[in-house]
Amino acid sequence: MTANTLPGPGMSLGGFLRDRRERLAPAPGQGRRRTPGLRREEVASRAGVSVTWYTWLEQGRGGPPSSAVLERLASALELDPGGREILFLLAQQRPPPVKPAPFSAVAPAVQRVLDALTNCPAFVRTPSWDVVAWNAAALAVLGDYRAVPVEERNILRRLFGDPAMRAPSPDWEAYARFALAVFRVDVARAGGSAEAVALVEELQATSPDFRRLWAENEMHSHGSGSKHFDHPAVGSFTVEYAAFAVDGDEGLTMIVFTPASPADALAIETLIAPPPAIAPEGA
Repeated sequence: MTANTLPGPGMSLGGFLRDRRERLAPAPGQGRRRTPGLRREEVASRAGVSVTWYTWLEQGRGGPPSSAVLERLASALELDPGGREILFLLAQQRPPPVKPAPFSAVAPAVQRVLDALTNCPAFVRTPSWDVVAWNAAALAVLGDYRAVPVEERNILRRLFGDPAMRAPSPDWEAYARFALAVFRVDVARAGGSAEAVALVEELQATSPDFRRLWAENEMHSHGSGSKHFDHPAVGSFTVEYAAFAVDGDEGLTMIVFTPASPADALAIETLIAPPPAIAPEGA
C-alpha cells in the first residue's frame, strides 16, 4: 500500500490523521523506534500547530480545523491530491478548493485523448478559462489557438474582445450569458485567483457587454447542451457539448463538442479536411 492509500469506510478524521502519520518515515538519524511513523510532535511542528491541539485533533476533540490549517496538515503528512480531498471531506464535509496553479501543458495521455476525437472539437481549459490544449477539430471549428499569443488564448477574452467570435454564433448573447454564469462557479470552486480577478477587471473596463452581463450575477454549472454555428464555408451546423474534469490536474476541464446529426458531422469533417492541392500551371 502506498503512503496515500484511501481510508476504509467509516474512518474518522482522527483515525485518518493517525494512519497517515504512522506511514511516514522519520528523518535519518532518529534511531530505532518502538512505534512506526512520525511522532505527533513532529507532525505538529511540520504543520505549525501546537502539539496539544494536534493531539486533540487525533482524539476527535475540538471543532473542525480551518482550511488554512488543513492545507498545512496535508503538506505535513505529504498527502497527494486524493489524500488532501479525503482530509477536507472528513474535517469539513466538503472537498477542498481547487488549488490555482500555472498550467503550461497537459499530460501526454490527455493530449492523446484529444487527438483521438478526430471529428469532435475538444479543448482543455483552466478555471480562469485559458485554453491550454486542443485537437485539430477545435482549430478548424473554434479558431486557431496556435496563431495567437499564449496570453490571448482565453475564451472570455476572445468572446468579448474579438468581433470575429460573434459572426459564427447566431445565439452569441445566450452563449455569452451562459459562459459567464459557468465562469462564476468555476472561479468560486477554485477559491478565487489573481488571474481571474485581473481578467474580470480587464473585461469590465473594455467591454460594455461584459459589464452588462456580469452585473446579472447568474450562476450555472457547465453540464451539457447544444451550440449552433453559422460558418461561411459550410453553413449552419449544431454540436452538443459536455464538460469533463481532467483527473489528476486540479482545475482543468475538458470540453467536447459532438456533432448533433450526420449532417453536422459532415460539416465538421469538411472544415477539418485540408484544402485541395492547386495544380501547378501547365500541368
